[in-house]
Amino acid sequence: MVRVDRLRKTFPPTGRNELPVEAVRDVSFELVEGEFYVLLGPSGSGKTTTLRCVAGLDEPTDGEILIDGQLVFSRSRSIFIPPEDRPVAMVFQSYALWPHLNVFDNIAFPLRHGSRRLRSQDVKRRVAEVVDLLRLTEQIYRPVTRLSGGQQQRVALARALALEPKLLLMDEPLSNLDARLRAQLRMELTRLTKRIRITTLYVTHDQAEAMVMGDRIAVMGDRIAVMDCGVIRQEGSPQELYDRPKSMFVARFLGDMNFFEGTVESAQAGIASVSTVGGVLTVTRTDGAPASGPVWVGVRLEDLTPASGPGPNVLRASVTARHFLGDAFLYEVRVGPNALQMKRPPSARFEPGQEIWLHLPPEATLAFPHEDSAPHIEGATDEPSVS
Repeated sequence: MVRVDRLRKTFPPTGRNELPVEAVRDVSFELVEGEFYVLLGPSGSGKTTTLRCVAGLDEPTDGEILIDGQLVFSRSRSIFIPPEDRPVAMVFQSYALWPHLNVFDNIAFPLRHGSRRLRSQDVKRRVAEVVDLLRLTEQIYRPVTRLSGGQQQRVALARALALEPKLLLMDEPLSNLDARLRAQLRMELTRLTKRIRITTLYVTHDQAEAMVMGDRIAVMGDRIAVMDCGVIRQEGSPQELYDRPKSMFVARFLGDMNFFEGTVESAQAGIASVSTVGGVLTVTRTDGAPASGPVWVGVRLEDLTPASGPGPNVLRASVTARHFLGDAFLYEVRVGPNALQMKRPPSARFEPGQEIWLHLPPEATLAFPHEDSAPHIEGATDEPSVS
């Protein structure tokens, strides 16, 4: 349905002493029909620029974009199809509703004007269909200024769906809503897009949103490592990215992970024996992890599990603090000089000051290249401890 190939977008300098900004660098991905594909990354990572290039709102510097068999952009072939002639519709972060119009007229506006205008009876039919689909029948003649944030979001989505696009583009459409409503609407939106089998390209900086909604996720580069901005760091299913991140950046952006230093003593295939301050661990090597020398060892908070005593991949720890989260306890523990965090259900209760044994499953304990860094990630919701 969609193919983006070697996409590049460079913005010219805005001042005399500034340099051009390469916002997107050689980005390539494909969407199959009916897929919900998420571009995930912090501010400045190039995800919105990529979306705008697909929409035709920004003209790329290089590359090709194909939508539903139609080449809508190619620098080498001098092709640029304007946005109004592309089979797409877009939902913006601000919703972009006309405040002086009611719900019906907001949805009907693009059907009455521009290149996709329809006859009056067809406009009424299309509006009626999407209003029913999005449960807006009671609000159809209400001014949009009298709607809640969630209702306004539905109106913006209804306006996009009324165009019957081949591709739905969404730029952080839930970010202006409160946390509870955002969680509710992300489930509704996922069910809706699956029900009508519309191909969706979705941009967000919210890791939970990406994990819940995406069939596949492309994590785009961070703002600290400037040379990594505008590139896809890793692509895959939510579980694949969560369980097998290829870099510390991806690991930290998709959930919480503890990191501490170690030294590889031996390695074969994807397994390594790593010496740490608490003992020797068998771990899984990520791409780029060396067969010898210093590495970062990473393990998820929920993968640290209490053990009854010493054993393989077991470290001695001391509980330093306990925090109640409702459905779990968050423990701060110390293994030698390393401060780690552990998340356990309320049934497993430990007291501050208690000495415990922790098991680190080899398949869930990952070794990353030592030259990789664990920077602060703008947009990630929670910060894990880093030794």
